[in-house]
Amino acid sequence: MSATRSPSQRQGAAAEDLALEFLRAQGLELLARNVASRVGEIDLLMRDGGAWVFVEVRSRTNPGYGGAAASVTPAKQRRIRLQAQFMLQRQFGSGSWPACRFDVCALDGASRQTGQITWIRGAF
Repeated sequence: MSATRSPSQRQGAAAEDLALEFLRAQGLELLARNVASRVGEIDLLMRDGGAWVFVEVRSRTNPGYGGAAASVTPAKQRRIRLQAQFMLQRQFGSGSWPACRFDVCALDGASRQTGQITWIRGAF
């Protein structure tokens, strides 16, 4: 399957692997990965205690455009929120939803090579 992926898709998958490993080391538990629908996509869905954490993983080689974290635009945030609502509605219906948080794991320039991640809890 990786042979049919573009270089940027392989790069994104590698960044997600690093972020997943990092978040697991912080005690978070993976619930799902790359969940998509017509409204958006969630890179990683983690659980932190009783809270669901929707994680956007961003990777940038060139910081000239504001860096990886800055690439999570308001439009991207909106799509992530819509996908999160879609997932929660599907899982819990109109019942009680768990506490939720939206985090960003950013890898910029040289940090991508070392696996150094900037974790922004409650980014939006």
